[in-house]
Amino acid sequence: MPLRPVYTGTAEPHDGITELPPPPPWRAFDGEPVLTTPAATADAAATSPDRAHRAATYQPTPQTVHLVNAALYLRRPLLVTGPPGTGKSSLVYAVARELKLGPVLRWNITSRSTLHDGLYQYDPLSRLYAARQAAAGPGTAVPESAVEDHLRLGPLGTALLPYARPRALLIDEIDKSDLDLPNDLLNVLEEGQYEIPELVRAARQTPRAQVMADGTHDRVAVDGGRVRCRAFPFVVLTSNGEREFPPAFLRRCVTLRLRQPDDAQLAAIVDAHFDGDPGAYAEALIARFLSRAGGGELATDQLLNAVYLARSADVSAESLDELAEQLMPYLGEAQHPDAF
Repeated sequence: MPLRPVYTGTAEPHDGITELPPPPPWRAFDGEPVLTTPAATADAAATSPDRAHRAATYQPTPQTVHLVNAALYLRRPLLVTGPPGTGKSSLVYAVARELKLGPVLRWNITSRSTLHDGLYQYDPLSRLYAARQAAAGPGTAVPESAVEDHLRLGPLGTALLPYARPRALLIDEIDKSDLDLPNDLLNVLEEGQYEIPELVRAARQTPRAQVMADGTHDRVAVDGGRVRCRAFPFVVLTSNGEREFPPAFLRRCVTLRLRQPDDAQLAAIVDAHFDGDPGAYAEALIARFLSRAGGGELATDQLLNAVYLARSADVSAESLDELAEQLMPYLGEAQHPDAF
C-alpha cells in the first residue's frame, strides 16, 4: 500500500511536513531546547543559484517519491546510489525546498573525513592565543575566552540540533570515505545525539553554551555539552557505487538506486531546465544521448550542455552529431587532447 505522501515531487513548497505521523517508538527523540528551523532565505550563501535551480527543476520518479517518504516516515537516512549525473545530490535540495526544511547542510566527504569533522570543529590554539592576549593586556585582567568562542558545529552536528522541523543534510560521496567512517556514523545516526567533550568539561562553569552553527554566524544553545535531536533530520547519503558498505550500516538506511533516465524522463528534465522551450534540436539530442549511453556512461548534465549550446548558438542539423561527440564524451574514458 503506498504511503500518504508528505513529499509529493511537485516542486511546490508546502507545509506537509507538519502532517508527518509520529515516529516509530524506537525512533522518537526529545532534544531540548527546541529551536526554530531557519528559513531557506536566512543565509543567501547557503543556497547558490545553481542549487536553487536544480531544486526547482528536479524530476523525481515515482520510486524516488515513495522512498523519500519512507525515509521521512521511518526517520532513517536515505542512501542514494547510482551513476554520476543522475541527480543524487539534487534530490535533497528538491525535498528541502518543497517541505520548507531550510538551507541544506552539506558535508562533502573525502578520504580524510572523520566523524569529528562532521560534528564540530574546535580550535584550541586560537583559544590559547586569546588567553595570552588577554593576560598581556594593560590594566584590569580580562576574563579568559570561553571554550564556546572557539568551537563551531559541523553540518552533521548542526542537523542533530533539536529543531522543531527537520533539517536537510547531504553527506555527499560517502563511498570516498575512509573504511571506518560508515561504521562511525552508525551510533550517531541511530541515537540521534552526541557529546562535545570540551563543553561537557566546562559545563560546571557554563551549563548552557552558545555555539555557532554550520553555515551561519548565529549561535545556538547547547546544554551540558550534549546535543540531541527532536525532529530527526532528512539525511541523504550519496554513493557512486565505488565500494560496498557494512551490513549494519545498510540496514539502518533506506536505499534508493537511481538509474539513467529513459527518453520520457529526459524530455521532462530538459523541459524543466529550459522552461518548456528547449529549442528545435532537443528531441534529436535526446535521441543521440540515449544511443550513445548504450556504449558507455554519460551524465544528464552533458545532455543539458548540448541542448543549451544548440539552443543558443547557430547550430545546423548536420553539426548535431559533432556537437554530441564533443559535449557528451564517455565518463572515465581518457580523452585525446585534440578532442577539446
